[in-house]
Amino acid sequence: MDERNRRAFFLGVVGTLIVFAVLLFVVGAERVIDSLLSADPMFVLATFALALGWLAAWSLMLRTVLGSLGVEIPVVTSFFVYAGAVFANNVTPFGQAGGEPIAALLISKVSDSEYETGLVSIASVDVLNVVPSISLILIGVGYYTTTTTTAIGDRLETAVGSAVLLIGGIVLGIAIVWRYRERIIDRLPSIIAPYASRLGFVRFNAKQFEADLTERMRRFFENVDRVATNRWRLTAIVGLSLAGWVLQAVALTAAFAALGSNAPFSVLLFVIPLANLAGAAPLPGGLGGIEAAFVTLLVPTTGIEAPVVTAAILIFRGAIYWMPVVIGGLSVSAFGVRTLR
Repeated sequence: MDERNRRAFFLGVVGTLIVFAVLLFVVGAERVIDSLLSADPMFVLATFALALGWLAAWSLMLRTVLGSLGVEIPVVTSFFVYAGAVFANNVTPFGQAGGEPIAALLISKVSDSEYETGLVSIASVDVLNVVPSISLILIGVGYYTTTTTTAIGDRLETAVGSAVLLIGGIVLGIAIVWRYRERIIDRLPSIIAPYASRLGFVRFNAKQFEADLTERMRRFFENVDRVATNRWRLTAIVGLSLAGWVLQAVALTAAFAALGSNAPFSVLLFVIPLANLAGAAPLPGGLGGIEAAFVTLLVPTTGIEAPVVTAAILIFRGAIYWMPVVIGGLSVSAFGVRTLR
């Protein structure tokens, strides 16, 4: 890790600690700890088991995407590879945006495929996860507003509006890039190559780098097209994504049950993808920001006290965030050792 990356990581950790400190100060750290100590171990274990189910579902997404690109890996291997990808996302700032290059390298090493194939596969998983999340947000919020006597709060309204704008912007950006992909392939390498050479990022001449970059970009877009045009696999991928979101909601339900609380399942279905948008913050995997977003959204929509909500979120995030970090970290180490050998 170079000096710039170390500085970014350090600032991210400091930011996370500050967010957690403010959150616990606002909701009451002592009451949160008391709630955690009173948690039912069986429901806590159920939360972690369901989180493993979520991880398995999305690892099968990755395996299906790779299959559409002509790369076959065993089911068990796909689980540990995806856990490694989640690990990369969770320890780098800006969530998926920061971890995808590392995850792509891991996938390409383990599957003996090209780097562009690994990048397309993990990017496809992340992008296709947006499709069910949009549906869950819109349907869930609509159901919530029609079945509750309480008017939709400003926080929820702002969160939904921000989510729609953000996701809409991402979709529009992807559509524009795809529409003009041939022009991008033809022109972008010639713009990047001279600057990369001057900054010392290129060890060989700019013309060779430009040709290599052009070929890599062409392979990247060809792989995207292969994934997008395989309708059967695409349907299976979206179905697995939806299963993963539902398993997360069930896991959060179990976390609340561990504390003797009953959070409406319909609320959890749309709050989870909404809160995860905070993962775009410059914090390692959105740690701290996502927890704060959960508390901000769940307290007014569930009517459960903030310390209990915070304790449930800490249990849930222990399963969704920290467990994949441990499994994925071990996987990256194991795959790394195997690759070196």
